[in-house]
Amino acid sequence: MGLIELFLIAVSLSMDAFAVSVCKGLSVSKVNLKHALTAGLYFGGFQALMPLIGFFLGTQFRFMIEKCDHWIAFALLTIIGINMIRESRGSGDELNSSFSFRSMLPLALATSIDALAVGVTFAFLNVNIVPAVCFIGSITFILSAVGVKIGNVFGLKYKSRAELAGGIVLILMAVKILLEHLGVFA
Repeated sequence: MGLIELFLIAVSLSMDAFAVSVCKGLSVSKVNLKHALTAGLYFGGFQALMPLIGFFLGTQFRFMIEKCDHWIAFALLTIIGINMIRESRGSGDELNSSFSFRSMLPLALATSIDALAVGVTFAFLNVNIVPAVCFIGSITFILSAVGVKIGNVFGLKYKSRAELAGGIVLILMAVKILLEHLGVFA
């Protein structure tokens, strides 16, 4: 997997965290650096941790399903992408203005569940996991921190567009993986 593909996956995975960060920014009257760093650390940390866990889970049973791994990668990424597109059409989430551990932990966990499945996919694709999760975590950190400020300035206007774009990119990556394994891009 190349750097461009990894970047697209990182940005796509971070769209849920970005959307929640936008909502968190909307919920506070005045955003400061602490708000942005808190959102970035929670969301970026979990977006790095979950694919790492998924990768180690995937490597445990990869040898059993190597013949159909591209289909599994395709299915997982497509399902995640469709779910993100579906969520982009939903109503705005009601979030409180707290950036406490109790408030941020469930949000970070909820927005990173899809990254667990991507980590399993990475195991099937033999991705170099340490640089990949560092890259995903960094991209999510930056987008989440910026999302808090954007939410405070622009509100919910871009939340659904971010989720829609992330879902479309994940589906396109799934199709690319499938076509490569079927020999279309050989």
